[in-house]
Amino acid sequence: MPKERKPTTDAVEILHRRYFEGNPEMMEMLEEEEVRLDIAQQVYDLREEAGLTQKQLAKRVGVSESVIRDLEDTEYEGDAFLMLRRIAKALGKQVEFRVVPLELEQKPSFC
Repeated sequence: MPKERKPTTDAVEILHRRYFEGNPEMMEMLEEEEVRLDIAQQVYDLREEAGLTQKQLAKRVGVSESVIRDLEDTEYEGDAFLMLRRIAKALGKQVEFRVVPLELEQKPSFC
């Protein structure tokens, strides 16, 4: 017998149930967007920590200002991960990845 869910008035939870839950294609798209958002936040945080404008950071990395702007707005069409690595290197840092266990019952990170 399937586990019964509690009713909710949380709009995000309602949208998740209606459009994402049980839809692998939509879940994959959501996960990709979460990665893009995480990279955008990392670029912004690195730039702010260094006290640089988008234009100044772009000059250090050797790209146009629009590349940095697009990365921070999650609009970048290229390989955002590789660009994040370039930005980190230009600021004397490196990108590091970790693999961690999944939670038993996964909830979308936006909930």
